[in-house]
Amino acid sequence: MYKHILIATDGSELATKGLDHGLRLAKLADASVTIVTVTDVWASSALASAGPATLAEYENAMNAAVDDILAEAARFAEQSGVQYKTMHIPNRYAADAIVETAQEKGADLIVMASHGRRGFRKLILGSQTTEVLQLSTVPVLVVR
Repeated sequence: MYKHILIATDGSELATKGLDHGLRLAKLADASVTIVTVTDVWASSALASAGPATLAEYENAMNAAVDDILAEAARFAEQSGVQYKTMHIPNRYAADAIVETAQEKGADLIVMASHGRRGFRKLILGSQTTEVLQLSTVPVLVVR
């Protein structure tokens, strides 16, 4: 049924439920998985006027958060026994990046949660889910 599933995550508890659901589905379908996290375009530019040291600290903290999110996702994927790759897509609008990546990678299903984090770790999801549903040409499974 599905050969390649793209799973979007921001590391939140709900997104982890989506990750788990997507990985279980991939295992049943014998599908490969691309796990994606997106950092929003405004997240880096919002601090540009704060000065180089502050911007560098922010970017380092954001990169560390992304590394943690993808490392945890990789652990789950390894435990599930599915073939997977992880990706960080920086400085993009999440919905656009998710849909474009699904197309580029040949995904035939997108799995994502319905709400994500806000503030410092705002990476994806929430209203982005609605936009993915509107933009995607492949099926989208929304986990709540």
